[in-house]
Amino acid sequence: MAEEISLLMQDKWRVIDQSSLGPHFRAIQSFAMDDTLCQSVGAELSPAAARAWVHHSTVVLGIQDTRLPHLEKGLDYLADQGYDYIVRNSGGLAVVLDEGVLNVSLIFPETERRKIDINRGYETMYSLIKYMFRDFPLEIEAREITGSYCPGSYDLSIHGKKFAGISQRRIRNGVAVQIYLSVEGSGSGRAQLIQEFYKRAKGGAPTKFDVPDIRPEVMASLSELLQVPLTVQDVMLRFLKTLQEHSSYMYNSGLQSEETAWFEAYLKRMVDRNEKFGFNL
Repeated sequence: MAEEISLLMQDKWRVIDQSSLGPHFRAIQSFAMDDTLCQSVGAELSPAAARAWVHHSTVVLGIQDTRLPHLEKGLDYLADQGYDYIVRNSGGLAVVLDEGVLNVSLIFPETERRKIDINRGYETMYSLIKYMFRDFPLEIEAREITGSYCPGSYDLSIHGKKFAGISQRRIRNGVAVQIYLSVEGSGSGRAQLIQEFYKRAKGGAPTKFDVPDIRPEVMASLSELLQVPLTVQDVMLRFLKTLQEHSSYMYNSGLQSEETAWFEAYLKRMVDRNEKFGFNL
């Protein structure tokens, strides 16, 4: 545990709070932002960065999802339900983002002398979440939850019900460890959305990858699991307090001048990637 905590312990934490920017803040901007911060932190132009972000009614697809035989029917369903959709630049499968889901990215520098292996990245985020909710007498487990959307070995769950998933992105000596936390609302309701998306996008045809057999009852929000009316802002405060306790100095920051140019370039890549799949942004 000491090794994982040591990554959370930073002389400085740079905080970028994008948790209340509203519906005009789109998910493609978030993925471009994390790539920008990876480049900046990796080049030692920025200390370790912690970014919080919220998007309204968006389904983020993985590359494999774009290979579904009747993708258009699935996308039409999402649009009918009022959801935007994009293809992300990292691995995994479809996930739901909305006003009740808080996303957190931790961006660390990686050097030849100080490598961050993939498990250490996952364990660091797992440690962060356990610390944030240490006042609740419930065990948070990290293991794959079969029947959840975007299943992985670092699904976070309580009593076998998943409330969070972790991913990683590595670029230019920067490591971004990203998590979505289902805080408010119905976790099973979000799962039902993805269940119906896959049903329509598969259309009963064979697929080139193992499409998750979604069971909505294995997913829940933290509010449901902890049986307290948590809000995204409540969890934001826990997040910021945890960073403060793991740093001698923490400060808020937007993008700096050089980073702005990088952001525009990474954003263009995201737009180009999505247009390649026929998604009009």
